[in-house]
Amino acid sequence: GESDSLFVNASTWGLMLTGQLLDLDSVTGTNPVKMLGKLAGRAGEPVVRTAMRQAMRIMGHQFVMGRNIKKALQRSVKKENAAYRYSFDMLGEAALTATDAARYFEAYADAINAIGASAEDSDSIYAAPSVSVKLSALHPRYGYTQRDRAMSELAPKVLELAILARDRGIAMTVDAEEADRLELSLEIFESVLTDTALQDYDGLGLALQAYQRRARDVVMHIVALGERSGHRIPVRLVKGAYWDTEIKLGQELGLASYPVFTRKAHTDVSYLACARELLAAEKYVYPQFATHNAHTLASILHFAGVKREFEFQRLHGMGEELYGQVIDEAKYAKPCRVYAPVGSHEDLLPYLVRRLLENGANTSFVNRIVDESIDVEDIVADPIDVTREAEFSPHPNIPAPADLFGSERKNSFGYNLADDRVAVALMQAMQKSLRNAIVATAIVAGNNVGAKAVEIRSPANSNVSVGRVRPATQADVDQALRVSAASQPEWDRRPATERADILRKAADLYEANAAELLALCTREAGKTIPDAVSELREAVDFLRFYASEAERQFASPTLLRGPTGERNTLALRGRGIFVCISPWNFPLAIFTGQIVAALAAGNAVLAKPAEQTPLVASRAIELLLEAGVPAGVLHFLPGDGASIGGYAVQDSRVAGVAFTGSTDTARRINLALAKRDGPIATLIAETGGQNAMFVDSSALPEQVVLDAVFS
Repeated sequence: GESDSLFVNASTWGLMLTGQLLDLDSVTGTNPVKMLGKLAGRAGEPVVRTAMRQAMRIMGHQFVMGRNIKKALQRSVKKENAAYRYSFDMLGEAALTATDAARYFEAYADAINAIGASAEDSDSIYAAPSVSVKLSALHPRYGYTQRDRAMSELAPKVLELAILARDRGIAMTVDAEEADRLELSLEIFESVLTDTALQDYDGLGLALQAYQRRARDVVMHIVALGERSGHRIPVRLVKGAYWDTEIKLGQELGLASYPVFTRKAHTDVSYLACARELLAAEKYVYPQFATHNAHTLASILHFAGVKREFEFQRLHGMGEELYGQVIDEAKYAKPCRVYAPVGSHEDLLPYLVRRLLENGANTSFVNRIVDESIDVEDIVADPIDVTREAEFSPHPNIPAPADLFGSERKNSFGYNLADDRVAVALMQAMQKSLRNAIVATAIVAGNNVGAKAVEIRSPANSNVSVGRVRPATQADVDQALRVSAASQPEWDRRPATERADILRKAADLYEANAAELLALCTREAGKTIPDAVSELREAVDFLRFYASEAERQFASPTLLRGPTGERNTLALRGRGIFVCISPWNFPLAIFTGQIVAALAAGNAVLAKPAEQTPLVASRAIELLLEAGVPAGVLHFLPGDGASIGGYAVQDSRVAGVAFTGSTDTARRINLALAKRDGPIATLIAETGGQNAMFVDSSALPEQVVLDAVFS
């Protein structure tokens, strides 16, 4: 897939694929509703549902080799298929439980036994049938955050399957998945390959995605591994099937750049570069070129000449005409292996969607070759010439993750924690930032105040102290209110652009002090490192978002239409003093968001953090003051909710309260505000913390589970 992916919804596909039945009605006069009803065995059933069922049957037969390995093997030996080699893949997505993983393991083991029993003896392991294994199906915690478990629990399972494949005389390929699993998959692969049990087995291979920008480096790594281990490693070179996902994840995570190329032509060039490296290293790798692009195929034939030993690969249900010429003894006489999915129609949809996105994109060769409006010369254009014409630049319609929001604001910076170099450096910096004892104090008018210091205990172990805090007193609250009342008008008069610049500087300071803030989030709030990164990024986003909103809404008055001779304008101003009360579970993000929204609008702020997390809040206040927020309009008042927050709320000088927490506490704040004399105050309350999720019958259960757990 590439930038202009074509996604056709399933019901449309259903109607298209059963179109011959509807067309038939124009000839026979048969009622299509009754006809489809009879076809499904349920007369009167809704047409779209029936069409969908039939469409899935058609697509299942087209793209799936068989419902089980027995049927797939029977189909593979039919006359029209006998000229091909096969790699069988058990359909299914990642395992979410140990039970799922055990079921997938048994399916792979059964397939290996069945394939081995049906395979004819071959002089070469490379000519033998093979099985493709997805690591995420074999362990529910296969990911970079669980590296130790993956190496100790998943690698032995892969080794067991590889030994079984060796004993049955077939090859086994480790499939490629998402980019953040690449390094871990290479570690597992090397661990299994170099095990003494496989020292005479050259059938263990892996898939490599050319759309990854590090693809050529991975090729060199695999070649070196083959040379070092004494193995000849089968390498299936593919373009890549998770492109859309990688782009969206890169944007969501705020990565420095994308792990994949943003132009289809760049992927094609990468594929050719990797192909040449593989062909040149045939002593240590057995190249397997999986492509449906005739230009790519022709290039490989040209590079290889007549002496190279390699094979092509295609997807079952696609490329028959193209590869019919490749395997023809009178033409190219090159072997071709079919990637053959095995499973029920219920397991087809995720695999099918990836195929549709990959091959239905406007830039896909498979799509373009059937488009009669495109000139043949354009279809077979040299990808190197195409990239040169674009000056080797990224795709202009796919902004870098940092530029996701365009001119409005810069995206917050994230960390690629799947990269060991990034993760290790970050954790070392986090550890270094916590060497000194941490003491947070109440701050009023820029001065440290507060009562006697008390210990803050770790949420993971109450016997461990993570720092101390000097909580505010009610006298400190009174002082903060007096200073705020005197200072807020001047802050409100400052141009919105100046307030915005201060908030943007604070965002930069947050990112510059990321290691310390992340360490405090993990140590004081008990957050995991990925969650702490999300917390910091949300806080930075708040700072930049409210800076942009301040400029948009407060920079100049809005002219309103009116009768001739009148001039009516609408201008927004700050309300006065806001008390901001934040929760323990978002000690940096919500704490920052409440404060900067009020400051951006020209208000003064009394910031009351959760009792459990004053340390990270204290550091945030220091950075905001360092960025240029006047000390007279931002005060830090840690302490007990009733004696500090409740006391401040009752004061008539408070123009509004921003609160996130329990519904009961919000009700008490509301009553306290209502009982006061003076102007009616604003209450902005986010309570309950309950998310609703609606799931319909078309949803992938595994995705529902992941989303529910994440929520």
